[in-house]
Amino acid sequence: MARDDALVALSAVEQRRLIGRKAVSPVELLQACIARIEALNPGVNALAATDFDRALAQARVAEDQVLRGAPLGLLHGLPLGVKDLQDTAGLLTTYGNIGLRGHVPAADIGLVARLKAAGAIVTAKTNVPDMGAGANTRNPVWGATGNPFNPLLNAGGSSGGSAAALACDMLPLCTGSDTGGSLRIPAALCGVVGLRPSPSMVANTARPLGWSALSVLGPMGRDVADTALLMAASVGFDGRDPLSADIPASRFTTLPEVDLSRLRVGYTEDFGLCAVDAGVRATFRQRIDALRPLVASCEPWPLQPTDADRTFDVLRAEAFLAAFGDTHRRAPETLGPNVRANVELAARISLADRAEAHLAQTRLARDVHAAFGRFDLLLSPVTPLSPFPWTTLFATHVDGQAMATYYQWLALTYVVTLATNPALSLPCGVDAAGMPFGLQLIGPLNGDAALLGAARAIEQAWAGNALLARPRPDVQRLRQPCPELRSIVTHPPEPGLAGSVPAQSPV
Repeated sequence: MARDDALVALSAVEQRRLIGRKAVSPVELLQACIARIEALNPGVNALAATDFDRALAQARVAEDQVLRGAPLGLLHGLPLGVKDLQDTAGLLTTYGNIGLRGHVPAADIGLVARLKAAGAIVTAKTNVPDMGAGANTRNPVWGATGNPFNPLLNAGGSSGGSAAALACDMLPLCTGSDTGGSLRIPAALCGVVGLRPSPSMVANTARPLGWSALSVLGPMGRDVADTALLMAASVGFDGRDPLSADIPASRFTTLPEVDLSRLRVGYTEDFGLCAVDAGVRATFRQRIDALRPLVASCEPWPLQPTDADRTFDVLRAEAFLAAFGDTHRRAPETLGPNVRANVELAARISLADRAEAHLAQTRLARDVHAAFGRFDLLLSPVTPLSPFPWTTLFATHVDGQAMATYYQWLALTYVVTLATNPALSLPCGVDAAGMPFGLQLIGPLNGDAALLGAARAIEQAWAGNALLARPRPDVQRLRQPCPELRSIVTHPPEPGLAGSVPAQSPV
């Protein structure tokens, strides 16, 4: 068991290197991940369906390819967690929704197919909110995902299962997606790295509105190098996504070396409009003070997009109507309250509202672009609050201010979504409550590799400082099951479906 724990704790980059050198077998690595999942998942409920038998068969094939000296892909032999909003051929994919609790796709989403082609072994689906709506990973099919640092608290969302699985070393790499912060928020709350890429980088073959840049797919890892590795295997053109571009993997296999002493940094606590808790502001200022001596300049960034909330309301509702309008008309009872709220908001939006929202988004994108004439990197907090109990569906108040919608508390991330810039959540220590704190790093549009390079430079500069380095959960406390996380399960997956469910599932 000690060897298993040591093996799963290695970075994905190191695991892949050892596989290539024949020092570690893909079978051995997968078996270690399965043992870790069986030991810890009952304490956090990060995973939905699992695919251990098929994964082991694929690992044996991967092992044989290594022994034969066959060409190996970027992710050869690495176990992968796939967000349960992303279709996996022959493996239960529920979207956390009661109407899809028996859904087994016939084909992979384009991203999963690409990662498989790079050698990744799909091992499990990671938990999500119902249809991905909201930043609290809980649904009536699988239950709630607990924060690895305190399972009674929120792990974030909608990529909460991916973030929690990574934080616990259950899997070396996981996929995610991001509309209003769904990669960045769970990464921040669980102490891992999540990258929202520029819209052209990772093809999204399931995008309902082909030219909408609101939602993107992206990588999650335990550190910046692992995230870059998964990004390298994810990028590239796919004709089914008109926003995708022919991006070479080499752009991310070797990141730019960033000299922090030459870096010009701009920062904002709240974009001039976001409610942010006083404790988060204080922690953010401490991180800025720690960074300031390392960089060429570190100055306030005075962006004030006054109409960002309304703009996001309209564009989000438009996207939800495209994705769920038919279901809302046919079977509204199968949709969770968050999804229904977005679709119903769309019914009250006019063509004039849409035009004004797209104009406001364009102005914001141009304002952010202009800032990169002065700065190389922009910083803000990721979330306005420390993790709250998962039993609270969403934050109704932030710093005494009532939230108008279930997602307004995500404004720190959705302002950046509107600008379409790449943004990364970098774990850097804990907040005053002892929970992980994430710093949002924002780069120029299509400057994803440079953003990752800057993030890696900061990560390395702070690696030896216990107050600033990535925090790690106490996994010993997670070895005790947390049945509260499954208390909201009302519609378990139907038995006999392709793929199995974690042992603690109530089916």
